[in-house]
Amino acid sequence: MMKKSSPWRVAFLIASLGIALAACAWIWWIKSSQASNAWKASCVGEIPAPRGYKRIEAQDAGYAAFLRALPLKPKGSKVQLFTGGDANYQWLSTGVIDMALLSNAEQCADVTMRIRAEYWYKTERYQDIHFMDVNGKCMQYQGGKNRTDFERFLRKVYSMCNTFSLYHETEPRAIRNVQPGDILVYPARDGHQYGHAVMVVDVAKNKAGKVAIMCVEGNTPAREIHLLRNATHPFRNPWFLLDGNEHIIRVSVFHFEPEELRHY
Repeated sequence: MMKKSSPWRVAFLIASLGIALAACAWIWWIKSSQASNAWKASCVGEIPAPRGYKRIEAQDAGYAAFLRALPLKPKGSKVQLFTGGDANYQWLSTGVIDMALLSNAEQCADVTMRIRAEYWYKTERYQDIHFMDVNGKCMQYQGGKNRTDFERFLRKVYSMCNTFSLYHETEPRAIRNVQPGDILVYPARDGHQYGHAVMVVDVAKNKAGKVAIMCVEGNTPAREIHLLRNATHPFRNPWFLLDGNEHIIRVSVFHFEPEELRHY
């Protein structure tokens, strides 16, 4: 006759199993969810959409395709500073865009302008490469396909534009209508000396119309462009899920007002 297990023994086994599962989850979070490019993707578009979501057919299909084709550095790559060495707070990034920076002034707002300008440059629409500076004056690129002139122009833009000019050059867009290439940006706020900007590089939707966005950023001091990590919900990483009615849009450690989702 088999001896029945006591309630205490059963409780001990259940507790032990719970502890083991928690330890496994913790190890996974440390080793897997914090890995750079854990998907071993060659570009943004190879990262799977969240379950139940599908990438949207963007209004500007060419621009969306360009953003989805942004190349990623191999798994394990760390975000590097322009001046050399690893950037601080590596856990805030989840993938590194394989695009060399042009100067130590290429920071958050500058990165969003850089990516937009690279698309116009690649498609030879040079007349579309222009940005408004902090004084409200248009800075127009006039160098054609000359790459040296193009990079010189961008370095000048970095010195004359910032989150303030970016915010005022763009217009708000409702969250439910977000598009690849849109920008989340706020200028300096009360009590804060600096603003911040990140770019939406991909968008997916589910059947209920809820949206998921993927974002890249630059930061200060200048560092490689990188995908923002969703550390709060690691199984959704690098997507941030929104229902379209948010009073605050939370992306990584940043929060934005709904009117701070902008587009050109």
